[in-house]
Amino acid sequence: MNTFEKIYEVVTNIPKGKVATYGQVAALAGNPHWARVVGYALHVNPMPGIIPCHRVVNREGRTAPAFAFGGADVQRQLLEAEGVVFEEDGRVDLKKYGMKI
Repeated sequence: MNTFEKIYEVVTNIPKGKVATYGQVAALAGNPHWARVVGYALHVNPMPGIIPCHRVVNREGRTAPAFAFGGADVQRQLLEAEGVVFEEDGRVDLKKYGMKI
């Protein structure tokens, strides 16, 4: 299994209504230094409807500024549709919605 496949496997296992950070995904995929690689992998997600890349946020709980699969705010809309509530400052509460590792 190559690096991107490992990342996609981890992301596929993020439960609906939960999020994980790039760093968490990297660590679970085998290397905690791959956070940027996670971003690259998600940007070329070969199966957006199957691999839920919208469930990956940055370490502050913020969504991508220009979500790769639909533009600004699409990531937030997808997460809200799954029941994720955003704070007033636009962040996801990682203690409440973060995937437990």
